[in-house]
Amino acid sequence: MKSESRYTLGFWTITLLLAIVKILFTLRPEVNLFTEEAQYWLWSQNLDWHYYSKPPLVAVLNFLSTSVFGNTELGVRINAILAGVGISWVTFLFGAYLYDRKTGFWAAMVMQAMPVWWLASTFHMTDSSLTFFWALGTYLAFRAICEGEKRLWIWAGLATSMGLMAKVVMILLLPTVFIYLLFAKKMKAQKGNFILFVGLSLLGFIPALIWNWENNFDTFKHLATLGGAGGGESKPFDFGNSLKWFLEYFSGQLAIISVFLLPAWILCFLEIFKVKEKSSIYLILPGLVTFSAFAALSFLKRTEVNWPVFAYTGFSVILGAWIVRQSKAWRRYAKGAIMLSIGIPVIFLLPDFSGLKSIPAIERGEQKALNRLSGHHTLAKRLDFLKDSLDLENEFYFSDSYHTSSELSFYLAGHPQSYVMNMGSRKNQFDLWEDMSQYQNKGNVGVFVSMNHESMEGRATFDSLLYEETFVPYFGEYPVRKVKIQVWKNLRSYQPFIPDSY
Repeated sequence: MKSESRYTLGFWTITLLLAIVKILFTLRPEVNLFTEEAQYWLWSQNLDWHYYSKPPLVAVLNFLSTSVFGNTELGVRINAILAGVGISWVTFLFGAYLYDRKTGFWAAMVMQAMPVWWLASTFHMTDSSLTFFWALGTYLAFRAICEGEKRLWIWAGLATSMGLMAKVVMILLLPTVFIYLLFAKKMKAQKGNFILFVGLSLLGFIPALIWNWENNFDTFKHLATLGGAGGGESKPFDFGNSLKWFLEYFSGQLAIISVFLLPAWILCFLEIFKVKEKSSIYLILPGLVTFSAFAALSFLKRTEVNWPVFAYTGFSVILGAWIVRQSKAWRRYAKGAIMLSIGIPVIFLLPDFSGLKSIPAIERGEQKALNRLSGHHTLAKRLDFLKDSLDLENEFYFSDSYHTSSELSFYLAGHPQSYVMNMGSRKNQFDLWEDMSQYQNKGNVGVFVSMNHESMEGRATFDSLLYEETFVPYFGEYPVRKVKIQVWKNLRSYQPFIPDSY
C-alpha cells in the first residue's frame, strides 16, 4: 500500500510541475497567443450556440476562464493546462483500474512524453477539451462494460456529449464501443445500456443542430468540403499525390507519439496483436479506428497530422503496462526515452534562466519555432501608439486575414471587434458576423493591417489615405514579419470577395 501511494504522489508531483512549466511559458512576454487561440477567444466575446467550423465548448470555456483571469494569455491557456492535467489523471486512473498504480504512473508518464499531449495541454485549441473528454469517455465506457452499472453508462454518455460539443469527431467513440461490445460478446447483455449511452451522447449535437438550422447548415457543408466531398471542381485521381499525402500523414503519426519510444511502441503493438487480450484490444481500438479513418482520407487529400491524435490516449496505457512487464534493461531504456521526451519540451518552453537561449543559433531556432506565436502584441502596441499620435477617434480595424483580425481584437487596447475584408479566401466565421460595411459613408477612420497584401486591391475605397507604414516586429534581434499598416478616412465603397467555397 505504501508503494502504491508513492506512485500516486509521484504522478501528482510531476504532473503539477509540468503544469507550472506551461504557466511560465504562457507568461513569457515574447510569447503571444497562437492565431487559432485568438480566434477562439474572439468567439467567446460573441457567444453563440455554435460557430461556422466548430462547436461552442472552446468559446464557452474561454468565456468562463477569462471572466476569472481576465483577457490575458493565461486566461485563455489555463483551459489547455487544466485539460492536460485531466488527460494525465484519467490515463493514471485507467492504468490503475486495469492493473495497479505503478502501471497508472507509467501510463501517465508515457502520455506526458507524447508530443500530442504537449500540444493539447499548452495551447487552447479544440483538441484540448476533445482529448480530455475522449479519454474520460473511453475510460468510463470500459468500466461500464466491465461492471454493467447503468450510472457508469450515463456518465460515459455525458462525457461523450461534452466531447461532441468540443469537436464533432468525438462521434467516433460510438462505433468504437459498439465494435468492442461485439468483439467481447457483450452486446446482448448491454444492449439497453448501450442505447442509453448513444442517446445521451447525441445530446451533444443539439447546439450544432440549432445553429445550423438557423445558418443554412454551413457547418455540414464545411465538414463535407474538408472530407473532399465539395468545394470546387473535381480533379482526376493522382496516385503520386495520394501516396505522398499518406506517407506525410503516417510519418507524422510516428513523430507525434514520440520517436524516442518508437522501438517500445513497435514491440508493444506486436505483443498486443499476438496475445489479443481483451482490455488491450479495447485500448488500442479507438486509436486504430480513428487512425484508419484519417489514413483513408489522406489518400484523397492532404490530412493534418494532429487530426487523429486525440484518440491515442489508450496507447499510453498499453505502453505503460508493457514497460512494467519488461526486463530491467528495457525499463531503463523506456525511462530514458520518457525523460528525453519530457525534458526537451520543458527546456524549450521555460524562460531563458540559464542564458542558453541567448546563443544565436538556439535563439534563431526558437524564433522560427515560435514565429506564429510572436509579434502580435508588439504590432498592437504600435497601432495603439498610432491611434494616440494621429489623434484617431471612432476608428475601426480590419485585415485580409481572420488570423490577423483575431490577434488585433485580443491585443489592442479595449479589445475592439475587428473585421475581415475577404480578398479571396474560403468562408470563415467573420463572414457570418456584421461586417465593416456598417461604417460606409459615416466618416470613420479605417485602419487596414495586412501581412499578405500591399493594398486593398479595390475591395474597399476611402476618401483619403491619412498615414501608411510597413512595420516589422522583432523576436529578440530577429525580424518576425513585415506588416502593412494604412490609415484611411471615410469608407466610400465596400466590395469584398464573396466566397462560394466552404
